[in-house]
Amino acid sequence: MDEIGDELKAPNAAWSFGGEVPKNFDAHIRRSVPLYAEGHDLVAQLTDYFVHDESLVYELGSSTGELTKKIADRHSGSGLRFVGVDREPAMVDIAREKCAGDARIAFEVEELSQFPLAKCDVVVAYYTAQFVRPKFRQALFDRVFEALNWGGAFILFEKVRAPDARFQDMMTAMYADYKLERGYSGEEIVAKTKSLKGILEPFSSRANFELLDRAGFKDCMTVMKYICFEGILAIK
Repeated sequence: MDEIGDELKAPNAAWSFGGEVPKNFDAHIRRSVPLYAEGHDLVAQLTDYFVHDESLVYELGSSTGELTKKIADRHSGSGLRFVGVDREPAMVDIAREKCAGDARIAFEVEELSQFPLAKCDVVVAYYTAQFVRPKFRQALFDRVFEALNWGGAFILFEKVRAPDARFQDMMTAMYADYKLERGYSGEEIVAKTKSLKGILEPFSSRANFELLDRAGFKDCMTVMKYICFEGILAIK
């Protein structure tokens, strides 16, 4: 087990969101992912255009419930429902405690590939699909498209690969510099990279848009981009 920063350790090629990760997750992710909090704000603002009376909103990979809570706090309708889905029970425990004061919010412990999606107006996947095994990813996007009501939104944030090797080298180096500037050591950065081998499988921007297109989404645009991190809005 190697130190990866923020009081966390991870083994080679075996990163997990369980164990000690949930209690330190919020601090770690805000420090290591550029514009993480700003992305939460952007997602919440985007939901204004799609959330209506009686809407159902899903967050896939809801972790500690920060984003689900932010979206729910923005909308006052008593008939609204917000459902977060995460495979890690410890994450869900934290999320339920954090959102206990709002009866409209529920969290479920479930694999995304198995969780049944009801008809809804918004689905958010905030740095989640990149951890879904590639062979299941298209099926997940297909299920999201089928679940959305006409005019509903799929808000997808992902780490992305560059379109060729030269650009990838630049993005990798710039992201390493970003983490060094935030106090991570070179050893911690390498250890985190090693732990994610075979676990984090980013696609390129083009590949993500192709997944969306094959699922049926025709109206898609980038709403945020910083180095190798991208937010996409897709409307059914």
